[in-house]
Amino acid sequence: MYQPTIEKLHALRLGAMANALSAQLQQPEIEAIPFSERLALLVDIQHSAMLTAALEQRLSRAGMRQSACIENLDLRTPRGLDRSTMSELAGGQWIRQHRNICISGPTGIGKSWVACALGNQAARAGVSVLYKRLSRLLDELALARLHGRQARLLKTLARTRLLILDDWAMAKLMPDQRRDLMEVIDDRHERGSTIIATQIPTERWPEQIGDPTYGDAIMDRILHNAYRLVMKGKTMRDPAARRATEGDKIDEQRK
Repeated sequence: MYQPTIEKLHALRLGAMANALSAQLQQPEIEAIPFSERLALLVDIQHSAMLTAALEQRLSRAGMRQSACIENLDLRTPRGLDRSTMSELAGGQWIRQHRNICISGPTGIGKSWVACALGNQAARAGVSVLYKRLSRLLDELALARLHGRQARLLKTLARTRLLILDDWAMAKLMPDQRRDLMEVIDDRHERGSTIIATQIPTERWPEQIGDPTYGDAIMDRILHNAYRLVMKGKTMRDPAARRATEGDKIDEQRK
């Protein structure tokens, strides 16, 4: 007698609820539970499934370089990361305030990992996230211009609540690239949040951007309200450094 109801639930794309109802019907003791409680259980299961699916979709669209989460952030290894600052960033208030983050430091120190961990935390909080290497984003904007789709791409970037730009200013920008980058940063100014991950210290940004006017404008829009995380220490790509970190984690677990 429940089969038509189960089929209708599937038709309504409430598959988790349909499967949960089928599971309930296999439990003889379920009849002792009041209808309202059974219904609440079914709704909770469907709601959780929808939240999980939405998160998976946000993470898929984000395209983050690494699967990182803030809970696995190693703060015991000295890399210049302050525990209280990272705890504050994990809360997400900076996104609601449209603030930015600039993560700088030498290669292999974990800048991209930290950026992706913060992006993952934001996605779990329901925030739209997009990860791009700056050079690839500029190539995509140039290609979109050729096909008359640049305005649409810029609109998508402006609507994204958290944009992660990795490998920032690794090479000097060409004139078209400067203008495209200015469009992206200006559209997001005080409307969205941006994470910059870079090996290039901020004093060299004007040189890499290639024009003092554009350089000042871009830097002002990014850095005026940004958290600055200056990472330092040994590269995490060094096998010895990785072994030391893993050893610290094992010792901590034993304690």
